[in-house]
Amino acid sequence: MKKRKIPLRKCTGCQEMKNKKELVRIVKSDDGEISIDVTGKKQGRGAYICPNMECLLKAQKTKGLERSFKTCIPKEVYENLKSELTENGQ
Repeated sequence: MKKRKIPLRKCTGCQEMKNKKELVRIVKSDDGEISIDVTGKKQGRGAYICPNMECLLKAQKTKGLERSFKTCIPKEVYENLKSELTENGQ
């Protein structure tokens, strides 16, 4: 039987390669809106992060999301991402 390749993605916070299903996708849509993609199928540029607050704070400190999206991200967006992470039980 043929083994399936497991897709790996790098967390923008801790910089570790992990299974894609273990990570949370953050997406930047064409109109510039940044949000958490629960389904993993939203249109736009995606970046992955571990489902815990520490990695989000580390990504904010090291500007990991800004590098991934190649744009400046305001503090309000990080606040929204923090609230969405806690709402989703992450």
